[in-house]
Amino acid sequence: MLHQVQDWASINSGSRNLDGLTHMADRLADAFSNLPGQLKLVDALPVESVAPDGKVQTISHGRHLHLSVRPDAPIRLLLTGHMDTVFPADHAFQHQSWLEPGILNGPGVADMKGGIAVMLAALAAIETTEAVATLGYDVVINSDEEVGSPSSAVLLRETAQGKIAAFTYEPALPDGTLAGARAGSGNFSIVVTGLSAHAGRNPDDGRNALLAAADLALRLKAGSGGGFSCNPAKIDGGGPNNVVPDHAVLRVNFRPRTPEDELAARALIDTAMAAVAREHGVSLHLHGGFGRPPKPMDEKAERLFGLVRQCGADLGLSIGWRDTGGVCDGNNIAACGVPVVDTMGVRGGSIHSDAEFLLVDSLGERARLSALALWRIAQGRFQPGQDIRKGMTA
Repeated sequence: MLHQVQDWASINSGSRNLDGLTHMADRLADAFSNLPGQLKLVDALPVESVAPDGKVQTISHGRHLHLSVRPDAPIRLLLTGHMDTVFPADHAFQHQSWLEPGILNGPGVADMKGGIAVMLAALAAIETTEAVATLGYDVVINSDEEVGSPSSAVLLRETAQGKIAAFTYEPALPDGTLAGARAGSGNFSIVVTGLSAHAGRNPDDGRNALLAAADLALRLKAGSGGGFSCNPAKIDGGGPNNVVPDHAVLRVNFRPRTPEDELAARALIDTAMAAVAREHGVSLHLHGGFGRPPKPMDEKAERLFGLVRQCGADLGLSIGWRDTGGVCDGNNIAACGVPVVDTMGVRGGSIHSDAEFLLVDSLGERARLSALALWRIAQGRFQPGQDIRKGMTA
């Protein structure tokens, strides 16, 4: 497993590095071809994005791996991961090193090439047991999770249908703590169109789009809090100092905790945009949406977490979880009504930075945890409407 992780982490598969993602998809297809079922690499759906000049353009993404095993089985699961990382092809963080024995530093070693190795090992183990008589599963490893899964959202939604539960292989915390409830996430680009004018001769004839975008950012930030946070992240636009800027693009992220908070955030956006358009004499166009719905810890999710915790206890592992503001494909899966534990990957930390690390002993540990959980589900030990803590010995 460590060899796999190091091999995969040597491939730069940043979300926008299409060549690297092609290489990574082919390597993963080779690895997962050792499992039964139908494996294919799915072309990404086209995705629109707003360029800095305010024009809408189409962004390309890499292919997604989809493996379907025993689709007619009575018990069916979904397992997901992502092959992309946050490190582009020109990022300085490209190499691996040992921080100390058993702690590997490298791009994607925890998030989540280590998690993919855990998933594959667990499934390979399951295929040697009597679980094959009852258990079917779909595996989706997408190429765009780190940018919100815009081109794979449909694939995730389709493969979630009819599944009793799901596991996603994001990394756990270094101490093994899992993510429980998650906030949602919405990314927006708001295009502001004003009117240019000479900054010295007739500035009042202009309509300053940059100023309007800044005002909008302040209003959105001031209106957040409580049930949702707001992060105005960037303003594109402007030009020479002697020209009133006629266009700007505000990039902003919202993190609602509940579906009701998501509605409140959207109402704030609409109200603030209307006020800025009126007071600054500009026009505004909203692009984007809430791509990651909030993921509450409902009763079905609690039962699935309970199964994983019991499996951990029987392996000598203490499994706990806590709520987080981070998001992942688990948000989208839960929105389909499928309970999901979305941090079944390795123990590691400092993800999304050049300090990212993998605790190597967690490779085998977490593969055993997944394999036992999968085996017990195959034995009918998990029903979303029943207490799975009864009769949990293997």
